[in-house]
Amino acid sequence: MNRDWVDKDFYQTLGVGKATSADDIKRAYRKLARRYHPDANPGDDGKAEKFKEISEAYSILSDPKRRKEYDEVRRVVESGGYRHFPGAGAGHGSPFGGQVNLEDLLGGFGDLFGGGKQQADAGRGPDLTAGLRLTFEEALEGTTKSIAVKGQSSCPDCRGTGARAGSTPDICPLCSGQGAVVQNQGLFSFSRPCHQCRGSGKLIRDPCPGCRGRGARHRSRKVRVKVPQGVRDGGRIKIRGKGGPGRSGGPPGDLIVQVEVEAHPLFERNGKNLNLVLPLTYTEAALGATLEIPTLHGSVKLRVPPGTNSGKTFRVRGGGVPTRKGRAGDLLVEARVEIPRRVTRKQRQLLEDLAELDRQDIRSHFAVNK
Repeated sequence: MNRDWVDKDFYQTLGVGKATSADDIKRAYRKLARRYHPDANPGDDGKAEKFKEISEAYSILSDPKRRKEYDEVRRVVESGGYRHFPGAGAGHGSPFGGQVNLEDLLGGFGDLFGGGKQQADAGRGPDLTAGLRLTFEEALEGTTKSIAVKGQSSCPDCRGTGARAGSTPDICPLCSGQGAVVQNQGLFSFSRPCHQCRGSGKLIRDPCPGCRGRGARHRSRKVRVKVPQGVRDGGRIKIRGKGGPGRSGGPPGDLIVQVEVEAHPLFERNGKNLNLVLPLTYTEAALGATLEIPTLHGSVKLRVPPGTNSGKTFRVRGGGVPTRKGRAGDLLVEARVEIPRRVTRKQRQLLEDLAELDRQDIRSHFAVNK
């Protein structure tokens, strides 16, 4: 559980309500991301910071487990119901059993969800997002791509320390390197970020000139993305540790890659299967034919029996989406009889002769059944 959850309203950041569905949260995020993305606002630090806040909010609310934890934290904090959680043991003369440290209460609350994460998450960097466009074949087969990621990243000169190369930060004497000081306020004792080191636990006497002591820069960098087989349009690939740099030496966030898959001129994906429309002439449908049809791995022959109607589907086993485990899906070929809009004089004569034969067949049928 991240201590920042106590103060940050992620629903308000995205402009949605607490009961908003996951799909509506995604739509709200995309709308705001397009508006505040650093690429669309070069040099605007305010909008870049807003984009970081939006990305952080979405990283929590788009994950069902983390969203549930966040909702519980906010509910408890807003209701003042700390007494129901570990840390509020019996004491003397107060309904909470003596003086209670709010950080202990939140730590106990975090233990209910797996515990032990609040210290590690306290300085975790924000998640970043990037887009990746793939061809239809790349998405099905899997590939490795390099993408440009723009945003805050660890300063290469000082390697994120904020101190000039060759020097090291000093331990803050006020908080003894803890990054926080405890203030007693009657019933509660609150742990506050140290104002002297701003919660880092360190003082930089000789700042890095490249990042001015911040330990991070806004820059573009290349990240290699391993795309698994069968990724879908709109899918997300998480690359751990490739997001924004952590605060106060904390771990970096993750990079969330949003996948966009180009449409294919012939194939349409249907789960593990692929759909293909096979145009047939009238004579091929009536007389039957053996045709070559395309697949992802070359052509195969397909026998169309005589009297095939539009809408009939043929199945080519293993011609669909390849999978990492098990057999690939199938290629579903739908026959579609094409009626020509224009015919030559000779074609018209042949069709009229055929029509006359068809009429004779129908008349003979009625004559037999009189």
